Amino acid sequence: MEKKSFRDLYRDSEEQKWYFSVIDVIAVLTDSVNPRDYWFKMKKRVHSEDGIELSTICRQLKMKSTDGKYYNTDAAETKGDF
Repeated sequence: MEKKSFRDLYRDSEEQKWYFSVIDVIAVLTDSVNPRDYWFKMKKRVHSEDGIELSTICRQLKMKSTDGKYYNTDAAETKGDF
């Protein structure tokens, strides 16, 4: 069984909050083959059904990718993730 983990980032400024990669959380909590696609479809479905923009609970933060580079990633606080 593959061990799954997710990227996190602590914002030690005025915020003092932990942020987690939404894509990584989806990968850990679901059996989705493509968590990016899952997140994209989920945002569209919730917006069309409820009129809510899930992107508003996220921030774009630079997080390290598997290739060692940093990219803007949808990230949410713990309360936003769950």
